[in-house]
Amino acid sequence: MLELKDIRKDYPAGSEIVHALRGISLKFRTNEFVSILGPSGCGKTTMLNIIGGLDQYTEGDLVINGRSTKDFKDRDWDSYRNHSIGFVFQSYNLIPHQTVLRNVELALTLSGVSKSERTERAKKALEQVGLGDQLKKRPSEMSGGQMQRVAIARALVNDPDIILADEPTGALDTETSVQVMEILKKISENKLIIMVTHNPELAEKYSSRIIRVLDGQITDDSAPLTESEVEAELKSDAERSKSESRQKKPSMSFATAFGLSLKNLLTKKGRTILTSFAGSIGIIGIALILSLSEGVTAYINDVQEESLASYPLTIESKVMDFSSLFETMMGKSTKSQEHPKDAVYTRPIFADLVNSMSASNQKSNDLKAFKEYIENERADENSDLHKALSAVQYSYKLDISIYTHNTEGKIVKADPNKLMQDIMSESMGVDMSTMTEARDSYLAGTGNMFSVGVDLMSEMLPDSNGEGINKLITDNYELVYGSYPKEYNEVVLILDKNNELNDLALYALGLKSHDDMKKMMDAAMNQTELEYDDRSWSYEDICGKEYRMIINSDCYKANEDGIYLDMRDSDTGMKYLYDNGIDLKISGIIRPLEDNDTPMLQTAIGYTTALTKYVVKQSEGNEAIAAQLADKTVDIFTGMTFKADAKELTQPEKAAEFKSYAEELPDTEKAALYADMMSAPTEEELSKAISDISAMSEDDMVSMFMQMVGEQITMDEGSIRSYLDSMSEDEFKEMLSTAMKEQITNQKKEMIGAQLASLTAEQVSATLDETVKNADETTLAGWYDNAMPHNLSDSTYEYNLEKLGYVDLDEPSRISLYSSTFENKDLISSAIESYNNGTTEDKQITYTDYIGIMLSSVTTIINAISYVLIAFVSISLVVSSIMIGVITLISVQERTKEIGILRAIGASKKDVSSMFNAETMIIGFTSGLIGVIVTYLLCIPINIIIHNITDIMNLNAFLPVPAAALLILISILLTLISGLIPSRSAAKKDPVVALRTE
Repeated sequence: MLELKDIRKDYPAGSEIVHALRGISLKFRTNEFVSILGPSGCGKTTMLNIIGGLDQYTEGDLVINGRSTKDFKDRDWDSYRNHSIGFVFQSYNLIPHQTVLRNVELALTLSGVSKSERTERAKKALEQVGLGDQLKKRPSEMSGGQMQRVAIARALVNDPDIILADEPTGALDTETSVQVMEILKKISENKLIIMVTHNPELAEKYSSRIIRVLDGQITDDSAPLTESEVEAELKSDAERSKSESRQKKPSMSFATAFGLSLKNLLTKKGRTILTSFAGSIGIIGIALILSLSEGVTAYINDVQEESLASYPLTIESKVMDFSSLFETMMGKSTKSQEHPKDAVYTRPIFADLVNSMSASNQKSNDLKAFKEYIENERADENSDLHKALSAVQYSYKLDISIYTHNTEGKIVKADPNKLMQDIMSESMGVDMSTMTEARDSYLAGTGNMFSVGVDLMSEMLPDSNGEGINKLITDNYELVYGSYPKEYNEVVLILDKNNELNDLALYALGLKSHDDMKKMMDAAMNQTELEYDDRSWSYEDICGKEYRMIINSDCYKANEDGIYLDMRDSDTGMKYLYDNGIDLKISGIIRPLEDNDTPMLQTAIGYTTALTKYVVKQSEGNEAIAAQLADKTVDIFTGMTFKADAKELTQPEKAAEFKSYAEELPDTEKAALYADMMSAPTEEELSKAISDISAMSEDDMVSMFMQMVGEQITMDEGSIRSYLDSMSEDEFKEMLSTAMKEQITNQKKEMIGAQLASLTAEQVSATLDETVKNADETTLAGWYDNAMPHNLSDSTYEYNLEKLGYVDLDEPSRISLYSSTFENKDLISSAIESYNNGTTEDKQITYTDYIGIMLSSVTTIINAISYVLIAFVSISLVVSSIMIGVITLISVQERTKEIGILRAIGASKKDVSSMFNAETMIIGFTSGLIGVIVTYLLCIPINIIIHNITDIMNLNAFLPVPAAALLILISILLTLISGLIPSRSAAKKDPVVALRTE
């Protein structure tokens, strides 16, 4: 039973209150047809809305089946409207973009009824009102009577207890009104129908009870319930409450909300497409930036991966850490001193540079122990180093000497450095080894860090077994002729991508003549332009040319004094060694693949590990090597003691040694010793000479140098100046100081020689004895250093073994660790760190990761630029999101009546909000999808432009699928956020007001 207890409803109207209902008390039977009559504004519709749960009473109580509604919450009212109430409105209130069937199904959808069941029930309801053949039509395709019957079917489909009809015939003609009333009359046989109408005739004809209302109060009730009927209804309510289970709360599924929103958007295709496209502009901008960033990053990664083969992580036996030097050169280490800003102060950039160079002292790495560690790790398949390493190469200080006949038929060593030095000596008319002695001495003091060498040959990376050729080479190089080496004495010629070899390599290989290279040198010295040589050589000619390898230790033979002499110093010895040398064959010719931008082989000739092992094995039993190993203190090439092994004498010991030496000399040799003693420049003389040089201008220094060496060099002044220009200022001053020292010595020797020329040997001897006798200890020690021959070798034991080609295969001079990815390179670095942590400080490995220094910041810079651009483009996303929010708000206004309909059939505020959230998500998805598709299409011309501008065919802008999916999700999320306020506004709309909206 439905009961209204003293229901009052007040509406605020400005400063006044309108009393719409003034204490309405009614009881309704479970099944009857009640008509409510009264003039407009008397409160009929307000009472109907309160009974339907669309509006809330101010005072009183609405009792439904014995249950008070005073404590009802929004969800309870939603459930009540969905399960117990069916509305029939005067203006039909059908959702225009849904079919007749979908309009009727909607209430069942909220009830959670399965699709098949709700379709069947909706069809039956439509058949019940005579519209079983109109299922696919839309409301706009039907007459007013048909639409009202659809509204009645919608009210019936959920089998409610109460049908509320608000002027159901108000917009219909008489005939149609009668049809509608007949339907309602039939329904009232087992349901309660409460109809509000202005037509008393229809009310009298079809209603079983008429209630008249005036000014919010009941004025007449034609058939109120008797006490017995009330008791019967209460008893029925009690029984029903016991038997009925708790009703399920109505809820709109996301699919329903999505479908309603999609249908609505499809009715406004033009606006939806334009809105989605506008929203996609920001996505397109970000997607294009990401595409370019991904393309450049992928290209850099490819270059980096390729560069890992050309620049492996290399560990030298003697290493210098240049990180502090690099920081100084980049200006990172210079610290400003605290001082007042009242004068000009020094910023010590050059001092920092010197200090950083001094800090980069050479350190020795124990590569013998580290090699053993690497081999153990590689044998362990579970170790990180085993997984990270793609290849390992052990290099040794081994000079493999290759000889051939040049174009003039002369036997020459295939060494570009030696050949170029010979040509420079010839062009400049001076022995370059003497000319550059001071310069080399200066450079040696800085660890030869500025020296540049040109190598003709290098060992190719071996495979994982340490034999053969690694796939890193065969996969990145094309074999253009012949085959890869199979024997130890086979090598390959390495061309560039254009099938070219540099002219120095061609000269060293005996393919270019001596005259060709001399012309180049003369052109360089005279600063004249040189015509390019376009000659070529066939593969067959190059592979057929004769080359011989001479093992270094075989070049030395001992004389009768046990001194080992180099047989290559004589033409006969050179010919003997060449004729008995090992044939070296060029078995094939290779070149880098077109997409190989960083070739790992940088020399003209590549040989295998087998050749290295052969040379080492052949050198093991050599006589010269055995002799040097037998005595580590004596230089086998001079018979002298190594200077490093000589005992360091004290000053008194030096004075005593010199006295003894001078006394034992015959008179004939004392004159020469006396001349050397007297001609050695004093410290004062040297200091003055250096001071004079420092005060000179550059032109004065060059002029002095010309005067000093003019007689020794048969070369014009311009050529000498060109040579001097190649030196740094410090190198030139060092060489000039050495030359001045020699000049002072020679001048003093000439002067003393002239003085001694008139004396006999006995007189000179007596003068020497008297001078030595009267000299103090310091002077004698100085003569010991400067005038007395010491018979000490400037060479070292280690250098001699290297010169002879002696190598211990367990102790490499360099270890190159190759990895296929930067992640693996990091694993290798971690393995080295782990090795260092587990050993003593003197055994720890030091190295400089040059490739890491060069490339580590590139990706960071690109990412930073991308982030900045994305930040700017994101502004358009914000703008488009605001625009979508405004458009959603407009959509809310347009669909206000639909909101009222949904609330009337039991949709909750959350359901209404979800519907508009679904709409914004659809727009967001469409925007994101358009943005991604347009980006993929734009990448095609963008890549064409990039290829034409850069000529880099593997540099492509592309948008990864995960990034595309993420952008679509971001678009959905942003539009969802932008629609939160409009959707919340829709959810808060008063359903009564919404239903009145047109």
